Amino acid sequence: MRRTIMRFLPVLIVVLGLTRPALCADRPAHAPFDTEASLRPTTTIDRVVFSKIRQLHLQPANLCSDAVFVRRVFLDVIGTLPTLEETRGFLMDRDPNKRRKLVDQLLERDEFADYWAMKWCDLLRVKAEFPINLWPNAVQAYHRWIKTSIKTNMRYDQFVHELLCSSGSNFRVPQVNFYRSTQSRKPEDIALAVALTFMGARADKWPAERLRGMARLFAYIGYKRTSEWKEEVVFFDAQKLAADVKKDGPQTATLPDDTVVTLTPDKDPREQFADWLIAPRNPWFARCIGNRVWFWLLGRGVVQPPDDFRADNPPSNTRLLNILATDVRAARYDLRQVFRRVLTSKTYQLSSVWKGDFKTGEACFACYPIRRLDAEVLIDAICQITGTNEEYSSAIPEPFTFIPSGQRTVALADGSITSPFLDMFGRPPRDTGQALERNNRPSAAQRLHFLNSSHIREKIERGSKMRALLSSKGGPRETATRLYLTILSRLPTRQELQTIAQYAKSDGIDARTAMIDLAWALFNSVEFQNRH
Repeated sequence: MRRTIMRFLPVLIVVLGLTRPALCADRPAHAPFDTEASLRPTTTIDRVVFSKIRQLHLQPANLCSDAVFVRRVFLDVIGTLPTLEETRGFLMDRDPNKRRKLVDQLLERDEFADYWAMKWCDLLRVKAEFPINLWPNAVQAYHRWIKTSIKTNMRYDQFVHELLCSSGSNFRVPQVNFYRSTQSRKPEDIALAVALTFMGARADKWPAERLRGMARLFAYIGYKRTSEWKEEVVFFDAQKLAADVKKDGPQTATLPDDTVVTLTPDKDPREQFADWLIAPRNPWFARCIGNRVWFWLLGRGVVQPPDDFRADNPPSNTRLLNILATDVRAARYDLRQVFRRVLTSKTYQLSSVWKGDFKTGEACFACYPIRRLDAEVLIDAICQITGTNEEYSSAIPEPFTFIPSGQRTVALADGSITSPFLDMFGRPPRDTGQALERNNRPSAAQRLHFLNSSHIREKIERGSKMRALLSSKGGPRETATRLYLTILSRLPTRQELQTIAQYAKSDGIDARTAMIDLAWALFNSVEFQNRH
């Protein structure tokens, strides 16, 4: 191990020393991570954010460079890196509207549905094994429905209404798995899951009576087994409600805004709740999803955590939260339009390089928050660059889940199917549905894995695409440029090229070994492993 690290330590020190300042303030400005382009607000989002920044007597970061933007927006929208050709094409494009056009193109890519299905599967607890126990058949059906809903751009209010109100087989009406994915089928636990997912509220912190009142809306959900293995029918048990009315008189429930509703056998209480939830005047629904979109794209919610709306956890910018909610309603719950509004704002396009305290800048969105790539995105990026695959298998033998070789990790349906890499890099277990269940904090084990594991080393040294990159015509300068464009989505600076050329001429280092060491160093850089 020591010998392997020492071999490429000189170039690792050089490259980390050059790329780490990309994410810090103590570096020469504007090269190559930001630009001096105008920061004049052009959208309502920008006007509100920049006004708040001025109130705090701060200055926003510069706009990010084209190289940073192309990498950032690919990762944030479709969870994958741009190819060398895509990066080069974008950098050479002189169209002043190329950023907006790129956003439009990415929102229509097939990878968009894969990536955002993964995000929703985290929230909806799509998992075959304990403690969720959906079982593989139901997981596959549920994931397919979620992905299809995103691909066809189903309106968010319809998406939620179907999750809340559907009845039928968990294999044939996948939406009903929402009610099977709670760790308990008690009405109170279902109410907790509904409030967390669609209202951004931790209802366990509500007064007990308020939670009990909402739970009554989910007290008449029935579950019935069939003769098919692990099939279960979820339905509104009108007979049970009719029996309770006959025995105890009128049954009532209380909506979260304290409105009392009467429950009758001819009206599914879940529909009464859903109709209230998605109504335009509802104070939670649009604000919650607007805040989630902001959290997903900028790494921090206006309310943070994004599923903890409460009076003593106020938004960092109330006007911004209200604008996001207004945009959601104005778009008629078409979330791609909301994504487009955020992605084309100058706030989203600010650089991660900021001269003030970084936590302060993140909190007021004066700079783009740096955060490590999600575990699934990170391993997919490595495989994409090197031309290798990850192999996954199901631990449940009945029925066995077949996972095709070469499938992207972000497209895994089942949260139970994992790997040592995914566990180490914080893939969420999908047990709670809370947004911060995913752990993106760096650790010593992660750094050692990149530095000296055979897993990463073999991908770099034996991957088909990496071999092609290293064997292409041209000297060390041309190869280094291709590696930078492929791994970091930018051109190397003059200083970087000079340092690499000097390393390639070192005694005992042949050209191919020098470029393998460079690739390894770039993979180990803060710049590669983070969104920035």
